[in-house]
Amino acid sequence: MSSERPVRDGTVEPYDVVDLIAKKRFAEALDPGEIAWLIDAFTRGAVAPEQMSALLMAIVIQGMRREEIRDLTAAMIASGERMDFSGLGRPAIDKHSTGGVGDKITLPLVPLLASLGVAVPQLSGRGLGHTGGTLDKLESIPGWRAALSNAEMEDMLREIGGVICAAGSGLAPADRAMYALRDVTGTVASVPLIASSIMSKKIAEGADGLVLDVKFGSGAFLPALEDARELATTMVRLGADSGLRTVALLTDMEAPLGRAVGNANEVRESVEVLAGGGPADVIELTLALAREMLDLAGFDVDPGPALSDGRAMDAWRRMIAAQDGDPDAPLPVARETETVRATATGIVQRVDARAVGVAAWRLGAGRAKPGDPVDHAAGVEVLVKPGDRVRAGDPLFIAACDVAGRMERGMEALSGAVEIGGAAPAPRPLVADRVYAPPSRS
Repeated sequence: MSSERPVRDGTVEPYDVVDLIAKKRFAEALDPGEIAWLIDAFTRGAVAPEQMSALLMAIVIQGMRREEIRDLTAAMIASGERMDFSGLGRPAIDKHSTGGVGDKITLPLVPLLASLGVAVPQLSGRGLGHTGGTLDKLESIPGWRAALSNAEMEDMLREIGGVICAAGSGLAPADRAMYALRDVTGTVASVPLIASSIMSKKIAEGADGLVLDVKFGSGAFLPALEDARELATTMVRLGADSGLRTVALLTDMEAPLGRAVGNANEVRESVEVLAGGGPADVIELTLALAREMLDLAGFDVDPGPALSDGRAMDAWRRMIAAQDGDPDAPLPVARETETVRATATGIVQRVDARAVGVAAWRLGAGRAKPGDPVDHAAGVEVLVKPGDRVRAGDPLFIAACDVAGRMERGMEALSGAVEIGGAAPAPRPLVADRVYAPPSRS
């Protein structure tokens, strides 16, 4: 390995990134000092993007030990600010989903918890590829704005109890820079990198507890249950190591959640849930996550009644108005629709969540790269679930978009998204498992 240390602006660096790349390439562990220097040096430009890209690829191939992931997470937290919600007068409990198709749960969940006395500081993101983004969904509401100052965020948490907004630039900036590289170098799908990326931001947020919704199945980022379990376990341990009480639910994303996929579509369905209706699976997962969050907050209360008696809806309306949105304004509706129909009679065996997500993306609901515009009216209405009986000619999906030329490609993705057979499929539980570890006392 190199014996000379790189010099930048007259300063001799304590490590050489080429040495660190070589260590990880041969599956050696990086020590805490090396990791802390690496993240700091990358943030200030002493490590070049191509060098960090090489190291990220070595991590994808060789993995990281638990201690390395912990140190990487701590270094990314140290690259920016830390928030503090201790003065709110109510427990602050956060939630994060690894993303899926039709996963609109944040929208009804946050006002539900707010109506029950829990503060939910939900810093959300935008969609990329076949999974939707919470901010994109909410921006289909006329006037609603995602960017809030820390002071505005704290005011909403104190006065309403819930806020959904974009993360500020000061929160784990090293993660933001690293993710931009991962997105264009094929290094996203790595448990150590995913876990440290998510948990660095969540720990820096300063909440009292965190509930993770880790997806598996066709529409998930990690389709295999065991891969999702590894990610959940890694993130729960990172939370425990930092003193953040963390629980993870492993939830099924083999089929889309609910019936609405797309930005304005999912807001409409979320409002239905807040009004006491909506699809059974969306209600089930909303309540399952709510119970975990209430437990972390120390509240022994059933969240179900707040969805039917108007309390959660009242909190939703206040949240939307506080961010300059109009909760009564009509949501965008696409001008063009097409229906996909069953070609056989039988029982629905499978609805491929990834195919539906890809269709919505092609129709304009998602983006191919950061910064691309989205069509808030585009999306897919899912008319069947596994176990439903259908006859040839029955409608399966309704595709919608506003941009000429997109409909054909969206319909192509939906053409094989439903499998029909003669026997009822085995039921799949929505929540497959729960992962928890007590926080460290050190």
